[in-house]
Amino acid sequence: MSPDLHRDRRLAELREFLRSRRERLTPADVGLPDAGRRRTPGLRREEVAVLAGVGVSWYTWLEQGRDIKVSDDVLDAVGRALRLAEVERAHLYRLAGLNPPLPRSRPSVAASPEMRRLLDAWAPRPGYIRDRHWNFTAVNDAARAVFGYGDTDHNCLVSYFTNARYRVVHEHWAETAPDVVAGFRADSARYPDDPEFDRIATDLATVSPEFAELWARHDAAEHTSAVKAVDHPEAGLLQFEATLFPLPEHPGHHLILHNPRPGTDTAQRLATLLDAQPGGATPTMN
Repeated sequence: MSPDLHRDRRLAELREFLRSRRERLTPADVGLPDAGRRRTPGLRREEVAVLAGVGVSWYTWLEQGRDIKVSDDVLDAVGRALRLAEVERAHLYRLAGLNPPLPRSRPSVAASPEMRRLLDAWAPRPGYIRDRHWNFTAVNDAARAVFGYGDTDHNCLVSYFTNARYRVVHEHWAETAPDVVAGFRADSARYPDDPEFDRIATDLATVSPEFAELWARHDAAEHTSAVKAVDHPEAGLLQFEATLFPLPEHPGHHLILHNPRPGTDTAQRLATLLDAQPGGATPTMN
């Protein structure tokens, strides 16, 4: 698609989006007096302009999808006037040709009952949920059995560098370590005002020279999938395809599921391993 066609499509989407957001609101929703019967639903353009503190002509041009210059402050004002949710606000930025604002830091939340049931059903395959700081919020028993996670494992990054058992069984620990650190660095940049990332990195650097060296490189990378090989002392070689799924309702939280790699006997080895665990072949999540 040519740049001109891309721009025209974006502006057309902007026009329809703003119109639809305006039409879903009533004067009462935004604290304005009801002037009686209206020929069209929702707020008028002049009312949105007043609420946003911008000129009526300028807002009209914006909603008409004209190619005009916009700023973060003005888009924020329009977003507030239209009562946009956070995801809608980011969408408005993209349609206006700007990068969305960085997400706001939010406290970590426990895994929901639905997510816990999903992890339970995923057994005997390993799975867990981590928050934006890479803290575990839920880990199923298969992940504990395969990766050696115990009661002292609370953070995925910290465990990678300090859990001796995980390090021994991980077939490609040294090769993967730089990517792990680069991933944490990239995530920390999403929340520049959140000091917890620096605290975790600083504390870990004091106990892991290897992490300290890699952290000092300032490498950044993003990964949504990976292949993990585990030389398990009881089950032998287990190979997984790991996929990371964001949880949109909790920004920064991710579900990580591990599936036996096709063409290997991992599924059979995994079933045998989990059969030998307390509770049998259908482990429950802790």
